[in-house]
Amino acid sequence: MLLIAGITNLAFYGRWSLDWVGPAGHQLGAWVVLVPVAGALVIGVMARYGSAAIRGHGIPEAMDQVLHNGSRIPARMAWLKPLSAAISIGTGGPFGAEGPIIATGGALGSLLGQLLRTTADERKTLLAAGAAAGMAATFGSPVSAVLLAVELLLFEYRPRSILPVAIAAVGATGVRYLSHGAAPAFDVGSIGPATSTAVLAYLVVGALVGLGAVVVTKLVYGVEDQFARLPLHWMWWPALGALVVGAIGWYEPHTMGVGYDNIEGIV
Repeated sequence: MLLIAGITNLAFYGRWSLDWVGPAGHQLGAWVVLVPVAGALVIGVMARYGSAAIRGHGIPEAMDQVLHNGSRIPARMAWLKPLSAAISIGTGGPFGAEGPIIATGGALGSLLGQLLRTTADERKTLLAAGAAAGMAATFGSPVSAVLLAVELLLFEYRPRSILPVAIAAVGATGVRYLSHGAAPAFDVGSIGPATSTAVLAYLVVGALVGLGAVVVTKLVYGVEDQFARLPLHWMWWPALGALVVGAIGWYEPHTMGVGYDNIEGIV
């Protein structure tokens, strides 16, 4: 997150600082369109000449390594993925850090398993533990981090799987407490009692969000399929998409960046 903050400050404000700030307050005018494009060009070069594995959202790629590659993630992913994600988000890419965090933590866990010459099942557990630790340390929410990692990467709710992941998440949360305090990343404040009306509202909101997630997912993969039809090498695809991102960001600056400041404003 500090790397994202540093790149955001440099790209949008021309200063070197690790203080968290969103891109919306920039004074670049129409030139802001070129900022995401510049970041995307760097990422395209990194993907082509560094590792094509940094392409994608992070979570599906981690799941693929678990299912088809014995939970072996290349060691260079441990630094290429967070660096490319920080460049993308820091230059205005409207993406969350969750996928890269899971991919990076999983890569570190997988690397440890490969160094210790563990079995595929043991590497899978270490991969999930690393992913959960990354989420817990970033957002200060160890319980949800454990549930997410177990559901997405382990596919089973057994003590032998949950306990190592939970221990890793607790340790990572402790490190966060020492460096950032006990407050979670998003403080929702006090929540009222769960009345029957409130529960009904939760169900309706959950159904609508679930439907929206399905639609957005289909749109994302549909756009990716259209990019695959272009007569261009895939290293140029991010720059084309970033041009649209920059144009939208010029019109509405709050659409750029990781968007956590928008979430904080809502809650």
